[in-house]
Amino acid sequence: MHSRILAAVCFAATAGTAIAEPSVERGEYLVRGPMGCGNCHTPMGPEGYVPDMELAGRLVEQNDMFTAIAPNITPAGPVGDWSDEELARAIREGIRPDGSIIGPPMPFVFYRGIGDDDLMSVVMFLRTLPGVDNDAGKSTYNIPLPPAYGPPVESVTPPEAAVTVEYGEYVAGPLAHCMECHTPMGPQGPMVDTDLGRGGFEFHGPWGTSVASNLTPSEDGIAGYSDDELKAMITEGVRPDGSRMLPPMPYGHFAAMTDTDLDAVVAYLRQLRPLADTVE
Repeated sequence: MHSRILAAVCFAATAGTAIAEPSVERGEYLVRGPMGCGNCHTPMGPEGYVPDMELAGRLVEQNDMFTAIAPNITPAGPVGDWSDEELARAIREGIRPDGSIIGPPMPFVFYRGIGDDDLMSVVMFLRTLPGVDNDAGKSTYNIPLPPAYGPPVESVTPPEAAVTVEYGEYVAGPLAHCMECHTPMGPQGPMVDTDLGRGGFEFHGPWGTSVASNLTPSEDGIAGYSDDELKAMITEGVRPDGSRMLPPMPYGHFAAMTDTDLDAVVAYLRQLRPLADTVE
């Protein structure tokens, strides 16, 4: 265990805090569950994820604006030489130890809200992975990247884990970044102030073209679905009529979500401002 992690855990234990302490188990749940890190960072083959290559990096997206490579984040990759603090900052703020900025599609608009203990749990879990030798290459951008995605994040305390709208917003936002894909993109990124959850963003891949659904409680969105139907769509990728939904939504990862997390997400979606698919 890295010294900074050990110090953080010991401090939490001696402080007698009532909140959950950072743990490898929590980190594993987040990485392999709602955060779905492998959806971008694990190499894919014709049959799905390549065995024994978990989080070893791959090409994620290539278009006129950029070629995005999700790097190898096992201990054999570049992050193996970073301190825990440096890795945590890269995840939450998109800044590497050398000061360079990590570009899209990493969802830093939302990752900036990851709670301190959850962030440390993710770092702890990544340190336990077997190192996989794989050079996935480097991203290139034909668009300017910002100097930063916002001011330095000093500390984040998330809502208590419970079936509440507040906690559902945390899971659907900073953790699972659902709203990153399901909100239309503008010049400055997801238009969360005006179009949160409206959907419509197109994803092109070997499966064809999939369009992010409207997640708001409108007739164009989720108003006609029961809670159980919504949960099946989120965790299984199956619509009420039995038809299969397309990638890149990480249904396999979302299948690992706890009942509390899933129920909280549904509660959060139900109270979003209803929006039609198209702006009138």
